[in-house]
Amino acid sequence: MRVEATAPSAEGAGAAAPPAIMLRGVNKHFGPVHANSDISLEVAAGTIHGIIGENGAGKSTLMSILYGFYRADSGEIRVFGEPLRLDSTADAIGAGIGMVFQHFMLVDPFTVLENVVLGAEGGPLLGPGLAAARRELQRLEADFGLEVDLDAVVGELPVGVQQRVEILKALYRGARVLILDEPTGVLTPQETERLFRVFRALRDQGVTIVLITHKLREIMAVTEAVSVMRHGKMVAHLKTAETSLEELAELMVGRKVLLRVEKNAAEPGSTVLEVENLSLVDERGVTRVDGVSLSVRAGEIVGIAGVAGNGQSELLAALAGILPIQRGRIAVCGGEVTPEHPRDAREMREFGLAHVPEDRLRMGLVGSFEARESSILGYHRDPAFNGPILTHPSEILADCRKKMSAYDVRPQDPVLLTANFSGGNQQKIVLAREMERHPDLLLVGQPTRGVDIGAVEFIHKSLIAMRDAGCAVLLVSVELDEIRSLSDRILVMFEGRIVGEVAGAEATERTLGLMMAGVVPEDAGVRAPA
Repeated sequence: MRVEATAPSAEGAGAAAPPAIMLRGVNKHFGPVHANSDISLEVAAGTIHGIIGENGAGKSTLMSILYGFYRADSGEIRVFGEPLRLDSTADAIGAGIGMVFQHFMLVDPFTVLENVVLGAEGGPLLGPGLAAARRELQRLEADFGLEVDLDAVVGELPVGVQQRVEILKALYRGARVLILDEPTGVLTPQETERLFRVFRALRDQGVTIVLITHKLREIMAVTEAVSVMRHGKMVAHLKTAETSLEELAELMVGRKVLLRVEKNAAEPGSTVLEVENLSLVDERGVTRVDGVSLSVRAGEIVGIAGVAGNGQSELLAALAGILPIQRGRIAVCGGEVTPEHPRDAREMREFGLAHVPEDRLRMGLVGSFEARESSILGYHRDPAFNGPILTHPSEILADCRKKMSAYDVRPQDPVLLTANFSGGNQQKIVLAREMERHPDLLLVGQPTRGVDIGAVEFIHKSLIAMRDAGCAVLLVSVELDEIRSLSDRILVMFEGRIVGEVAGAEATERTLGLMMAGVVPEDAGVRAPA
């Protein structure tokens, strides 16, 4: 295994500037779990440094230590050469460390200015503090290309702009090191590129960026150096220009990983799902799905792309029988749903539909249940699991063992509480439960969200196998690489509507990104919505 230093060590570096971050022998235990094991890391000042690893590799724990959420059990932390003891986030902020979380820490009804100064108002009188903050933020905006309307209400801003607010908030508090956790998860490709321009501007002005992401192409595109974690240990420090996607994937997982989805051309059969002019209004009276029509045939995967919050989640929930529709018609596997004749989730399953929900913990599993119980949720009335009065525990146990073996769930322990499995293995439990019913139609929401790269490979192969066996698959994902790799046809949703359709083989990141922003290019093979 090739291992290289990302920056000169403090010892023997002569007059070289000290690293922005230096960790030596950092350890952290949670009971018997050794989450961080003897971690050493150097991040050179004024660089963009990536940290990658599978779920449970210890990335989040390490960054939580660096941001003061956790205290290391042992080890040394230096920031710009100065030893530092971090007992709270206030200590980290005081040392010049800022962090932008995957889920933004903003108050929606407040303005941008109010969000930025919250907790740092500058004195008992709010007026002078706001005026001073406005001047400083205008300077930061100009210096780093972070233009935002300071008087805009945060809850009304697009997610890409909200992210700029989070970055401004950290810079306003004096961050010289900025940690970003999965910063592109809810951005279009165009927004991602704008964010990377901001990163480069920050770097050029001396700010150090630490980027945590599972998107290896982004690591290759924007970082100078990358560190790889596996099973709580740091296994490699590499210069980005001297590595590759394949090497990084292998270092993360410990084996070679197939990064491309191998599949033959689809051979679609009869129509399994037909949706006509479907509309859905939420409890606040907001239209979430607006006149959507689509179809999915046996033996094909139809992907729905779009930035989160544009109606994809509600569409899946309506098709699964979870949310009622206000207008339109759903025809699935010989059954029909209309506003006058609604069907619940149980009835939709009886039609031959299976559903992998976007949020496995909120909708797909019960954390306090044993794995064998979670593995039959929704199908617990199946005669195979029940006698005249009581369930058949031995049958449920054997069924769960079979699924765990087929889907490589780790550990293969049917009586372990569902909450005690990693996110990737929880996802495999859901996938096994739904796919092993051999449905005519499979609805899949965010199939690899929060899943290790090795599990991603397995899940993608499983979805292609379902398609090739004649299943109709409707896939919703915010991961464009995933949508492009798996889908035979791609629909793009924007503000509750389908704005166009493109063949999977013809879809480019640029085309999909523009469509996700509501712009339909004229020269990209885009077909108008049905």
